[in-house]
Order: sequence, then C-alpha cells, then structure tokens
Amino acid sequence: MSVDGATDTVREALMLTLVLGGPILLAGLLVGLFVSIAQAVTQVQDQTLSLVPKIVAMAAALIVLAPWIGTRLIEFTQRMFAP
Repeated sequence: MSVDGATDTVREALMLTLVLGGPILLAGLLVGLFVSIAQAVTQVQDQTLSLVPKIVAMAAALIVLAPWIGTRLIEFTQRMFAP
C-alpha cells in the first residue's frame, strides 16, 4: 500500500468515526441542553439530574441506530479487506 492509499484509508476511517458517533453525541448534547435549561429555570442544581437523562438518551440513540451503524461498519470492513 502506498502512502497515498494509507492516508486515504485513515481519512475514511476518521470520517466514518465522526459520522457514526455524531448522532449519538448530538442526542446527548440536546438532552443536556434541555436539562440545563430546566435546571436553570427551577434552580435545582443536582448533578445526577443532568447525567442520568443524557445516559438514557445516548443509550436509546445507540439502540435505534445500531442497525445503521452495523451496516456502515460492515461495508467499511469489506472495503478494507477486498483485494
């Protein structure tokens, strides 16, 4: 494999990581934002109140997106091992 081929492979792997991780992180970000706004409005400053909903939202996003993530990973792996 040439240097250009290796660079393209690494770039593709990093882009795939961003694409696959983005929706899960976005779910955590949105839930965290809503919980923070609710905490500011109600003046409740409990750390577990912020952490638990984010974990639940990210786990739910992972469960919903698991088939799509699996398909993308399988396609990438097949491209890497194809002759």
